[in-house]
Parts: sequence; C-alpha cells; structure tokens
Amino acid sequence: MALLQISEPDASLDPHERRHVIGIDLGTTNSLVACVRHGVAECLPDTSGRVILPSVVRYRAGGRADVGQSALDSAVADARNTIVSVKRLMGRGLVDVEGGNLPYEFVDSGGMVQVRTSAGVKSPVEVSAAILATLRQRAEDTFDAHLFGAVVTVPAYFDDAQRQATKDAAELAGLNVLRLISEPTAAAIAYGLDNGSEGLYAVYDLGGGTFDISLLRMTKGVFEVVATGGDSALGGDDIDAALAARLLDRVGEKAVEARDRRAVLVAARAVKEALSKSECADFTCPFRSTCVELEVVRCELESVAQPLVDRTISAVRQVLRDARVKASEVDGVIMVGGSTRMPLVQRAVAKLFGREPLIDLDPEQVVALGAALQAEALSGNASAAGLLLLDVIPLSLGLETMGGIVERIIPRNSPIPTAKAQEFTTFQDGQAAMSIHVVQGEREMVADCRSLARFELRGIPPLVAGAARIRVTFTVDADGLLSVSAREQTAGVEASVVVKPSYGLTDDEVARMLRESFRTAEHDMVERSRRETQVDAERLLFATASALAADGDLLSPPDRARIDARVAELRVARDAGDRRTIEAAAKSLAAASEGFAADRMNRGIRRALTGRRVEDI
Repeated sequence: MALLQISEPDASLDPHERRHVIGIDLGTTNSLVACVRHGVAECLPDTSGRVILPSVVRYRAGGRADVGQSALDSAVADARNTIVSVKRLMGRGLVDVEGGNLPYEFVDSGGMVQVRTSAGVKSPVEVSAAILATLRQRAEDTFDAHLFGAVVTVPAYFDDAQRQATKDAAELAGLNVLRLISEPTAAAIAYGLDNGSEGLYAVYDLGGGTFDISLLRMTKGVFEVVATGGDSALGGDDIDAALAARLLDRVGEKAVEARDRRAVLVAARAVKEALSKSECADFTCPFRSTCVELEVVRCELESVAQPLVDRTISAVRQVLRDARVKASEVDGVIMVGGSTRMPLVQRAVAKLFGREPLIDLDPEQVVALGAALQAEALSGNASAAGLLLLDVIPLSLGLETMGGIVERIIPRNSPIPTAKAQEFTTFQDGQAAMSIHVVQGEREMVADCRSLARFELRGIPPLVAGAARIRVTFTVDADGLLSVSAREQTAGVEASVVVKPSYGLTDDEVARMLRESFRTAEHDMVERSRRETQVDAERLLFATASALAADGDLLSPPDRARIDARVAELRVARDAGDRRTIEAAAKSLAAASEGFAADRMNRGIRRALTGRRVEDI
C-alpha cells in the first residue's frame, strides 16, 4: 500500500524536486558545511559525528592526499608536506609570504605563490579545492544526491585576487558557486533570522588567519552592509606564533627545523585554547631531542596577544568612522571565530562598545549556518523567500591616469552588485589607442595599490587631445568580482576585460588541474566504493553482535559456532580491504544468520502478543 505524503504549503509535491544547496565556511583553521533542513540551518557532521573539518591537507608521494584530522595529526611529523592555514596564501605572491617563518618550500611562479610537496608543486587553490571537495562529498553523502549549488564565504577584506582564487578553488572542487558572501555578513544572517534581531550591528570576526569587522543594518529581512574593514593577515595564528616565540625565549631555544616550528605552533595553540577556559595551562612540546615543559598563566598569553587585539580594535574604530556612527549607537556585537573565545578579546570588545558581545550561537559554526541560509534563499526553493542581502565591496576600484594617479570609479563600501561609469579623454593629439590599467586599493598612487588587469582600447579617431570621449564602465557582480569595459563614444569602438587578477589562475592552470582530477577520478571512485563496502561490513558486524547479545540463547551450539565463524571471516575480510571479498563474506554471514533472524522475529511477536485477547488486536 502506498503511503500518503503531506507537503508544506507552497512546497513541491515531489520532495525529490527540492534543490539541495549548502553553505561552506572555508576557514583558515577549520572549515564547515551546513544546510537548511526542516527550516533550520545545521552543520553537517562526518561519519564520526564531527562537524569541524581541520583545514589541513597532507600530500603523499604518488599524488595521494589526506584531508582533515588525519592530515592535522601529521602536521608535526611531515611539516613540509602538510599544508596548514592555506587561506593565508590565497591570492598571495612570494613577496607577501616571505619572512613568515613557514615550514614550506615556496615556488615563485610569477603569480600566486605555490608550495613544493612530495606530490608535486601545489597552488593554494588546489589545496583549498581538496578541502572543499571533502566538504562537498560530506554533503552529498548526507543528501544521497548531487548538489545544486553552494554559497562559499570569504573574509570581508579579501581583495579581488583572493576572491577569484576562492571561486577557482570551489569550481575545481566540483561546486556550482551560487554566491561568494563575506563571513561577517553570513554571521549576521544567522543571527538576524534566528533571533529576529533588528538595528545596527557590528560583526567582530577574529578567525585563524584573518580579521574582519563589519557594520550591518538589519531591518525586516534586509541585511545591508554599511561599512567593512579588517586585516587579511591578522588572526589567531598570529597569537599562536607570538606565544610560541615568547615561550621559546623563556627556555633559550630557537625553532629552526620545519618540524620544530610546527610542533611549537601546535603546542602554543593548545595552550591558548586551554587558557581561554582556565587561568593556567601546561605547555608541552617535543623539541629536537628533548621535550620542553612549561607552566603558562593567562596573563602571559594576554601580554603577547594585547598588541594584536589592539590592532583589531583600531580597525573597528576605523569602520565606525567610515560609517559616521558612534560605538554607543551600535545595538549589538556579534562574535565570530574561535579566537573570540579568549577573555581578553571579549573584554576589549565590551569596553569599546559599552556592552557585552553576543555569543548565543557557536562562534565557529555561525558563519556556515548563515551561508546555508543564504544558499537556501538563492536556491529557488519555495520556503526560502523573504531574505534580501545587500553586501558591499571592501576596497575601492579605479584605474591609472597620467602620472601614476589612481582615479577611483567605485569607492569602498559601495553596495554590490553595482556598475559605475566615468568618461575620460586622450592625452595627445592624434592618439589612436589607450592603455587601461585597473587597480584596487585606498592609496592615491598606483604604485601603492594592487594591479588587477590591463587592456587596450584601439581604433580611437585621431582627434586633437581632449576631444575623444571614452566611457569606462566598472561592473561588480554579486560575488564581488569585477569586469571593466571601455567604449569610444564617437566611433563606437570598444574593448573589455573580465578581471583575472595577477595572482589568480590562468586558464591553462585551471585546465591542468581539471585534467589531473579526471586522471584520478577512476582511482577515487574505486577507493570510495571500497570504503563504503567496509562501512557496510562494520554495520553488519555491529548488528550481528547486538542480536547475539540479546537473543543468543535461541541458537544451538552448532548454529552459534557457524555464525561466529562467519563473523570472524567478515572481520578478516573487512580489515584486508578487498571489496569483493568483503561482499562475499557479508553474504555468507547473512545466509548463516537467516534462521536466527526468523527466530528472533517470532520471539518478538510472541512477546508483543502475550497477555492480549484476540478481540483487542
């Protein structure tokens, strides 16, 4: 008999028509994936029940890669091949990361810096794609279906190069990117929808590698970013490094080897987390041929962290000045990022705003939850209506004019998506072409800003200087990505460019990565199938053990011995890992226990009917 199905008003009559969408928080230290189920946003766990995926990838010889906790466990033993905090390398050149005391062998490719590993040279985009692919697989396993799309979060202060690199990574991981949104905006969405909050809110986001501060106005489902700022090279990792340096100074040691540097940072992070809950903690770190052991008190951590926290407060003050509001006018402060659990951070924020910050939602999960809500709003699912998001561009966009001066076309904190145009003219008589140099930044001189793209407009009528009219249009899409076009108004000639930042991937590099993913697809499918078979075997073994514990007395000694033998065979096959052998052993166990299952069912029926009359049934 078919079961009747009840659908929510305005929902699809066929639940399988629902589009499965996710929100991803691609974090410096940890990453998460979330979705909206039954009207509630929730983070998705892995098979062991953990929702947090460490943002760590370890590369092995032969091209294999470990992602997550298993990779993190190898961060000390194999520091050169284990990429940690890759987000801090996104969109960065070699000059940006030199002097960071990182345990990697960097490769200068002329654009985005790359890392040499035992599996070959890897770009930050490839490393991030491995993390995103793991989260995508987790979501597909949860839904048992393919995904329609994903919203991926980025720090609000990520520039165009870093945003483009993040989008490249998501697409390389097989995700359809519905939108890139800033992490503070995602957090505000989570708080606004869950708590019905309205007014002017600050979002203080201190993650592992980046700091963002955003000021948002929230009214009846409309989230408007008023101003944003921060530092894309400041986060909890810097506090870890400062504490590690202080503790090594205490014992007169210096970390030279990659393994030692990683071990010290891991131990310092553990101490920082412990001191967020207690007044003292033990620092234990294997160092060279010895083990360094120290007792650390909270005030020592706070003394090294204070300058970094002060830098975040300075950024907050700047955003308040940009928005022309006082701290007292802010209705609440939302805390995001694991580092905001530090009492020092919470005190500093409370002192500035004159109120205790909001910590209703888990600061490590709130960004992913907000991204999931935004993904649902963009999915087209009927239940997702009613949310409007107005984000802003974090840094001004403009072009170079004569003398190396920046002419701003789109100022920072302009709502996106947006398009703005401005007219320019020629500098010399008879000038038939114009070179257009697109830049991003807040400085007045081109040399102090970041170069994004260059292109030429040719075919300008050879008029006297100042007579030609060239209209240059800047268009920023909802992801914060830029395209620029130029048109000469008289002759109608035009040229355009979709900005591929100088630190972004070339089309050839993207194609190469895709080819590599295709080459390993068959191996990945085989490995996935093998692991699924092992999991099924583990489930069968557990179910059999539970049944024997409950009703083993139903079996005769020969029958029990036969089942026990089949159980042992399945355990051996599971550990060996051959899929066909596991499947054969599982079938053998199922056949041997078929009679036992029937006896258990009969016993259950008898128990259910004992003491009841036929008329009552």
